[in-house]
Amino acid sequence: MAEIERPQIYLITPPEFELSSFPSALADVLDAHEVACVRLALATRDEDRVARAADALREVTHARDIALTIENHVQLVERLGLDGVHLTDGARSVRKIRKDLGADAIVGAHCGASRHDGMNAGEAGADYISFGPVGASALGDGTMAAFELFEWWSQMIEVPVVAEGALDADIIARITPVTDFFGIGEEIWKTDDPAAALGRLIAAMS
Repeated sequence: MAEIERPQIYLITPPEFELSSFPSALADVLDAHEVACVRLALATRDEDRVARAADALREVTHARDIALTIENHVQLVERLGLDGVHLTDGARSVRKIRKDLGADAIVGAHCGASRHDGMNAGEAGADYISFGPVGASALGDGTMAAFELFEWWSQMIEVPVVAEGALDADIIARITPVTDFFGIGEEIWKTDDPAAALGRLIAAMS
């Protein structure tokens, strides 16, 4: 039997970080493991802070030939030379953003646990759909994206899917056969050694 292709890592920044130290922490993780893409996901609304962070992270990611996307700040994508945007409002703005950014930009959509939203976002031109949280999380309304959603998606839909939110080694081992990417962020950044923590999660895939 052919070996199942292992999901790729989509690394998500913490919602808050020190610009003086985080870029080097990110560089350490990127040098230790293969990462497909990095998403800047700062919680702040301060566009100046977000732009400064994006500039610093772009130097780290592009030096390693890794794409950098940004959460929701569409207006910064072209201005700062980023690779695309991750939208958190499901399918709502995908079509317009795709038109604004053009065919080459990465446009992803987080669709919670809604198969319907995911399909609409895919039809509107999203490059990937993310579902989550996959584990129990204090964020959101407690709705979790079930294994069955990923299983159905991987069988029926061509658009790549990302599993993210409250991941652990057990969940990763279970969902590995039915997802294309794991979106990993707080799971590693809140540990003392993010590169080692990511290594343990990657090991859970095999």
